[in-house]
Amino acid sequence: MTDPSDFDPQRRARLTAELTAATGIDEAMIRDVVHRFYERIRDDAVLGPIFSARITDWTPHLVQMCAFWSSVVLMTGRYRGQPMQKHLPLPVDARHFDRWLALWEDTVRAVCPPAALDLFLEPARRIAASLELGIASARGQSAAKGQRLSPADGRA
Repeated sequence: MTDPSDFDPQRRARLTAELTAATGIDEAMIRDVVHRFYERIRDDAVLGPIFSARITDWTPHLVQMCAFWSSVVLMTGRYRGQPMQKHLPLPVDARHFDRWLALWEDTVRAVCPPAALDLFLEPARRIAASLELGIASARGQSAAKGQRLSPADGRA
């Protein structure tokens, strides 16, 4: 089902304003979360090499990720992209998704007030599960409930 806020800029603006008032989330908070998170990613032994092999200019990536999370948590509609297509070729497995979520949750908890936590954390968990399932399926791996993505190179 299509969200009517996708087509009605006034409704979208009202929803965004209501979310900001109820949670304290604004574009500055989103920017702070995204920038801190990716600072941690760059320094991370598990995820850093995957990102550094693909991103040389972080500015456009951070702008895009701020737009993405603005669309997710504030329903601004700023992001236009296909995350699954970007993630399919990555050499990732379950441990990468677990690490991504752990860093994301730690960052969100450090930056956001309690009222904002679920708007950042619940979608992140769903996004990670969806990406993991999509990548597993694209690799021909079983995607049954409870099964996790195994390494692309067949390592256990």
